[in-house]
Amino acid sequence: MPPHPSGTPPEEGNRQPTSVNRQQIFPTFTPMKTKVFLITPPFTQLNTPYPATAYIKGFLNTINVEAFQADLGIEVILKLFSKDGLTNLFQSINHQPTTDNGQRIYALHDEYIKTIDAVIAFLQGKNPTLALQICQEDFLPEASRFAQLDEMDWAFGTMGTQDKAKHLATLYLEDLSDFIVECIDENFGFSRYAERLGRSANSFDELYEALNAKPTYIDNILISLLQEKIESIKPTLLLISIPFPGNLYAAFRSAQWVKKHFPKIKIAMGGGFPNTELRSLSDARVFEFLDYITLDDGELPVELLINNEQININSEYKRTFLLENEQVVYKNNSARSDYKQSEVGTPDYSDLLLDKYISVIEIVNPMHKMWSDGRWNKLTMAHGCYWGKCTFCDISLDYIKIYEPIAARLIVDRIEELVAQTGETGFHFVDEAAPPALMREVALEIIRRKIVVTWWTNIRFEKSFSKDLCLLLKASGCIAVSGGLEVASDRLLALIDKGVTVEQVAAVTRNFTEAGIMVHAYLMYGYPTQTIQETIDSLEMVRQLFEVGVLQSGFWHQFAMTAHSPVGMYPENFGVVKESDVIGTFANNDINYTDATGIDHDQFSFGLKKSLYNFMHGICFDYPLQDWFDFKIPKTKIQPDFIYNALHQGEDFKVKPTAKIIWLGGKPTIETFTKSKKGNSWEMMSLTFHDKKETFAIQTNRGEGEWLVGALEKTSIANTKIVTFQELKSDFETHFQDFELFWFSKPLTTLREFGWLVL
Repeated sequence: MPPHPSGTPPEEGNRQPTSVNRQQIFPTFTPMKTKVFLITPPFTQLNTPYPATAYIKGFLNTINVEAFQADLGIEVILKLFSKDGLTNLFQSINHQPTTDNGQRIYALHDEYIKTIDAVIAFLQGKNPTLALQICQEDFLPEASRFAQLDEMDWAFGTMGTQDKAKHLATLYLEDLSDFIVECIDENFGFSRYAERLGRSANSFDELYEALNAKPTYIDNILISLLQEKIESIKPTLLLISIPFPGNLYAAFRSAQWVKKHFPKIKIAMGGGFPNTELRSLSDARVFEFLDYITLDDGELPVELLINNEQININSEYKRTFLLENEQVVYKNNSARSDYKQSEVGTPDYSDLLLDKYISVIEIVNPMHKMWSDGRWNKLTMAHGCYWGKCTFCDISLDYIKIYEPIAARLIVDRIEELVAQTGETGFHFVDEAAPPALMREVALEIIRRKIVVTWWTNIRFEKSFSKDLCLLLKASGCIAVSGGLEVASDRLLALIDKGVTVEQVAAVTRNFTEAGIMVHAYLMYGYPTQTIQETIDSLEMVRQLFEVGVLQSGFWHQFAMTAHSPVGMYPENFGVVKESDVIGTFANNDINYTDATGIDHDQFSFGLKKSLYNFMHGICFDYPLQDWFDFKIPKTKIQPDFIYNALHQGEDFKVKPTAKIIWLGGKPTIETFTKSKKGNSWEMMSLTFHDKKETFAIQTNRGEGEWLVGALEKTSIANTKIVTFQELKSDFETHFQDFELFWFSKPLTTLREFGWLVL
């Protein structure tokens, strides 16, 4: 099950029904009925399910395989954070708390038990009036997490009552989490569990030792839920999705329990972690817990596992690890091609507790708030990345390398199906980078169907995102985009092969911002050969982008070298040296390295993040950059008005002949009148339009006005036939002259500002 589940099918004419093939080989064979159970082990997100199991269940529907799914992460959280759960927890502590904070929480345990059900219901959206009590700040018991409130009171001015209450309730839960870590289970975390056991685990030893130790308190909650479901569903095949290192331990603990108590159930693992980390797996002990590990797109590998189970013969596999003669072997002997995106089906979220997820606000960051607050249906516009060149990215892996867009019509069909199934109209497109042309077509299809959705996605800041395209995306329900600015240095952007410049990023972020779409930038420091000067200059670029108001959110990440990226595969080209060429027997992705510059990039982490936090809240732009660091830094070489000047370059008045012309507005009210001047008179036309926000009018001479009314009708978004700029120009010039003069006149400039778009 892939991190962005997708696949590519064989041609219909080449694919024979499996049952026919079986009957040809085994005339008297009656295939057993397969029942699949898909799980996401703890923990991923609290507000929405990770989509991998929904993608695979949607695919299994297309091949008539009975499947059930569960997000055990949210179910463990709900069982733990309940009145009964906390009562049991406080009675089961391994040792008395030793810290002042732990002792305070334990002393207040009755208050936590009393309030927990009401708080969880509020975070599930079922008890909104509780926000008023929470915000009075004498309702929730408070421990160390609330100490930060003194520094954040000023930020709450921009947050409504509901948001402030969610944030306070989140701090309350984090206090409880701190208590659990201190007294119950040191590996606990809301969005990850025992993550250190999965991160860069070149050897299986530590994880194996943990799995052979006594199950923890959290493990026992997980196992009790898993037992209930296994006994109820009675699956023949268990599929476990492991998207992140923080799911790995719980995945193996779940598999261990099933293998011990239900040995006939076959167990397979897949997902983002195996896809990136386990491609060179060789430790046979892994298969004491499971039967298969599949890589990359999960649809065909899973189907073949089901086929093998039904005929009880291990015949064909696709990208699958298994154990043979006590040795780990990798089998990819199927001649069948992966499924195409048009054939993998619509994700199916049934069985998941969609009304039980909880919205939290951990920090006052606009994009992180959107990520964790509210439930989003996850969809994909395209398999892989249409750019596929960034040197820090795992572009050698198929889930990024193989680019296959989905037809806009099919994407919107799936949107409508998911709205009907889930009752939710929010969508997060989980693309590596959504293609601008496909985003345009999806937006047009959404608007034409008159459906109301809210959506956001990840992009590249490329010049295709014109002002008009951003206005179209906004009209279709797009509220935010996130994109990789990475290192705000043109030299390093070229080395990364990002295909953008800082000036271009500034223009694109302005286009989104002016359209009313929030922009989040992923920022990177510590890229190979990055100098201290470039780090400081990048910070200055980011400061200016926030100061002029074209960025609203951001996050700094430190560069990590991975095995499947160009930097990891060809380090000599990037001025870095691997610390070791030894390949581990378990996980192999993150690579330790030394940079030729010898710079300690860790030292910049605190200053970069602290400055960004303030910039996001619109303050401290006048602080010298030196103030963010407690060590000497060089002065920036970036001019203080670099971004401002980049945004005020002359407008390009060239329009491509093939550009699409779309009118988003409605029909105007028309009035004709006569205008006279110096004894001459001529007929004029006034066109009055009613925008959702306001009413505006333009005037032109009658002949051009009548043509304009017809042109608006022809280019209306309701029409499926698209009119190009050249076609519009040619039509105009059969009646009049100087189309460009008319197109750039004041009346038409006004009209274009209100939705006559050039795409």
